[in-house]
Amino acid sequence: MIKFTGVMPALVTPLTSDEKLNVEALKMLLDRHLKEDADGFYIGGATGEGIALSREVREELAYESIKHIDGKKPSIIHIASTNFNDAIALAKQAEAVGADAISAIPPIFFAYDEDDVFNYYKKLAEAVSIPLIVYFNPNAGVTFTPEMAARIFEIDNVSGIKWTSSNYFGMNVLKQLTHGEMNIINGPDEMLLMGLNAGADGGIGSTYNFMLPKIKKVYAEFMAGNKDAAVNAQTDVNRIIHALLKYKVIPGVKVILEKQGYEVGNASFPQKRYTEEEKEILWNKILEAGL
Repeated sequence: MIKFTGVMPALVTPLTSDEKLNVEALKMLLDRHLKEDADGFYIGGATGEGIALSREVREELAYESIKHIDGKKPSIIHIASTNFNDAIALAKQAEAVGADAISAIPPIFFAYDEDDVFNYYKKLAEAVSIPLIVYFNPNAGVTFTPEMAARIFEIDNVSGIKWTSSNYFGMNVLKQLTHGEMNIINGPDEMLLMGLNAGADGGIGSTYNFMLPKIKKVYAEFMAGNKDAAVNAQTDVNRIIHALLKYKVIPGVKVILEKQGYEVGNASFPQKRYTEEEKEILWNKILEAGL
């Protein structure tokens, strides 16, 4: 089982005005992250708007991303869908095009119990031979207890969890329950240092798209045992995140990338569309915060 460590952008999906994949912008963004030495990529997740996009766009995204990365860094493809057969198809396609792992939020909206969620991940894991990383985000409507996550970890092919929750006690308990073997990846960008202290092996995040070197500094200082420097690096990052959180995160990240020269387009409809004036105000706030 591959173990994902370090810092990995939760890649935005560059879109055209008709919500098709902007392949050239995607390649430019990937090149930037490769140059900045990203430790891997999380593709088609929440930041990548996966569940809001068509299956065709998602398959193209997986194919074009992995083809362009060309084995330089590992890639995780998020494959969850409101249609389970599509999720299975996306999982198989991700494996076929060379993904190192797949990932999935739990089934959403309906009142699924723990056995339902367990069986969902079991079926997904059985569909491929590459690792499956669970995606825990409370916004999806399912709360993972450490015990529930540890039970799912017993499924063959389940290797880790993307823990996008501020419950770091739960993360630490999960690390203990799985004897340090579960690959736990921190989700909240503003709490990367907290996650690393609680036992996370690395981080995946939205703001990594536009300030990866600053995020890498948090991780590097932590790994070097430089406590004060790590805190200062996280504080530096959090000033920018604090400014961003006054806006919608995914549309805001896309505005920042646009200002940095990447034609990533708007977030998928009906997410917020900022006017040119609003974009300028947002950008100036981010610059003032230290980007």
